[in-house]
Amino acid sequence: MIKALLTIDDMPSKNTPAIVDWLVSKNITAVMFAVGGQAEKYHDEAVYALKKGMIVGNHSYSHPYFSGLDMDACRKEIEKCEDVLEKLYADAEVERKYRFFRFPYGDKGGDKKDSLQKMLAEMKFDKVNDRDIPYAWWREQGHDRDIDTYWTYDFEEYTIRPGNGITFEDIINKMESKSPKNGAPLFEENARHILLLHAHDETEAQIPKYYEKMLTILTDRGVEFVKP
Repeated sequence: MIKALLTIDDMPSKNTPAIVDWLVSKNITAVMFAVGGQAEKYHDEAVYALKKGMIVGNHSYSHPYFSGLDMDACRKEIEKCEDVLEKLYADAEVERKYRFFRFPYGDKGGDKKDSLQKMLAEMKFDKVNDRDIPYAWWREQGHDRDIDTYWTYDFEEYTIRPGNGITFEDIINKMESKSPKNGAPLFEENARHILLLHAHDETEAQIPKYYEKMLTILTDRGVEFVKP
């Protein structure tokens, strides 16, 4: 059996409530990583996600490459988003049980990586349970030790944009790949995954209900979605 934790980056967005409603209908709890600036713009959509049982984590305030910032700027990005998240949880009247963090673009800071991991520990961020992830590269790259939440499979549906030649069919075909360029095969027997999807209105404009179409393929294939 394939087991997977669903994570969704770059929320909130206009389509966030629709994504949440579909997840609730399938009894799937996602960790949704919020960009602080977006959460200020789409406050009500983020509160809706919390009220419906989703977990909202920190994805920085402005979604920069952390390798291009000094340590002080990195801290400010994280803390500013924390301030936004604390208000969201308070407004939703939901207890914040988990404090997860994901680096934008998966950029862990380059030569600042160790210092940033220490910072995350000092800020008391939680680590997602990834003990069952079996891939050698996961351990070799240190993801099993890092506090931030990385992923084993990125759907890359955010690449579907007008004029770039990437189609929804390309994304679906990638899902069937036995040797993806990055990450682990999605449908490998007994796979364990942290999946990465995105809450983008731009993708919704190109492929309405893209999240439903993609995730239904997984549920039809017997993928079991787990909670963190």
